[in-house]
Amino acid sequence: MSVLVGVALRSFAPIILLLVVLPAANAEPVRIASKNFPENTLLAEVLSQLLEANGFEVERRFGLGGTLVCYEALVNDEVDLYVEYTGTLLQAILKLDLQTPTIAELNAAAPKSVALLDSFGFNNTYAVTLKGALAERLGIARVSDLASHPDLVMAFSHEFMNRNDGWPGLKATYGLTGEPSSIDHGLGYLAIDEGKIDITHAYSTDGDLERYRLITLEDDKRYFPEYLAAPLVRSDLPEDVKAVIGQLAGRLDDPRMRGLNAQVVIHEREFADVAREFLIDEGLIGADVAPVQETSMWRSIASNTLTHLKLTAIALVAGIGFGVPLGVLVFRNRRLSRVLVYVAGLLQTIPSMALLALMIPIFSIGMKPAIVALFLYSLLPILRSTTTALVTIDPVLKRVAEAIGLTNRQQLLHVLIPMAMPNILTGVKTAAIISIGTATLAAYIGAGGLGDPIFTGLSLNNTNLILQGALPAAALAVVVELMFEGLERLLVKEHMLTGRLPD
Repeated sequence: MSVLVGVALRSFAPIILLLVVLPAANAEPVRIASKNFPENTLLAEVLSQLLEANGFEVERRFGLGGTLVCYEALVNDEVDLYVEYTGTLLQAILKLDLQTPTIAELNAAAPKSVALLDSFGFNNTYAVTLKGALAERLGIARVSDLASHPDLVMAFSHEFMNRNDGWPGLKATYGLTGEPSSIDHGLGYLAIDEGKIDITHAYSTDGDLERYRLITLEDDKRYFPEYLAAPLVRSDLPEDVKAVIGQLAGRLDDPRMRGLNAQVVIHEREFADVAREFLIDEGLIGADVAPVQETSMWRSIASNTLTHLKLTAIALVAGIGFGVPLGVLVFRNRRLSRVLVYVAGLLQTIPSMALLALMIPIFSIGMKPAIVALFLYSLLPILRSTTTALVTIDPVLKRVAEAIGLTNRQQLLHVLIPMAMPNILTGVKTAAIISIGTATLAAYIGAGGLGDPIFTGLSLNNTNLILQGALPAAALAVVVELMFEGLERLLVKEHMLTGRLPD
């Protein structure tokens, strides 16, 4: 038992030590988050560069998994601000029954720990969208026209499918009978372009509307409220920071925001370049302000891979340190071991995204909830392989060990664990590979890793970015597979030669 834990610690300790003792950031940076779609990230970058030009240090926490994640991070003091939309704050967070609330009304209803600042000026409302050619052929111009075309294939984002201001209310308001499927928002545009679906939802300032030649239908029953974009900040954010942010109030209208988004999604320019150009055009920073240094692709891959290794290694070592001893303790009690394996199996049935979301109220965002979730996922293969391997050892060997007077501890160290080691290692290897794959979802809650470029690539329909996360993750899985095969051969060979495991 202690041998395997020791081997695991020796294998992963250098990696963990290297990653944990990384240089700490300077004290009290302004922590800016964004949701995982281009416009929100672009506005977060505008805020970041404006603050940096005014002498503030900024910590970017971009690409979080949506409204719930960003808002919980703000309330729990994990971030200082992010860009929210009045309709989203009204319907999805505060759940108020108002059509066009003012900023003051929203602040009066919001928790005292947060405050909504003045709007940037544009209204990025939800819209139902489809190909212009299809709309013209079918004579569809309003959302209410869709009731006459239940055969059209619809798909909406997962968040839209469950929001108060999303599909459920839209369906009831317009009497729609279709059954849409769920799809990532960015992929919805791609699916329309490829003819796999007919209808999805859009944000009215999306650059993708121009990119894919889509039109938006008239919301003739005025179902969607206004979605004015504005910084949502912690109330205790310093007043000088709020004053700098306030310079952006009213500077963007709908066409201007749509044009900025198009620069990112159509012309594939960097967020930092588009944000800097906007700030210079508005006279908010000087042209002499140095551009944000872009991280090279290889440096970015290396950094994301190190973070991915840190998440996986810590969770795996914790899984070994808990799962193997627990398996050794309970394997002789068949009923108890079955119950524990069953409980561990139940954890595996919880979808990864759901488990990560459940961690947010307890651990907020970042690495901690991701590591806890990965640890829970690693328990089943480790615990099951340990108990199964020990239970299925030939009973004759156990009786021989007892007959020659070996104590229970001696039986475990010299007979049972060495015999069970190959199967235990198989469970650990399975847990490691599961953790590597699941850790890509950690970007959903701001833990970083190889999921970051994958999420960004999905939102921009950028295959290169997706591959920058997917290929290194696949390579890590192969390396781990080979490493454990070598470790298994080493341990078995050592036991065959000496009759014991390595110290």
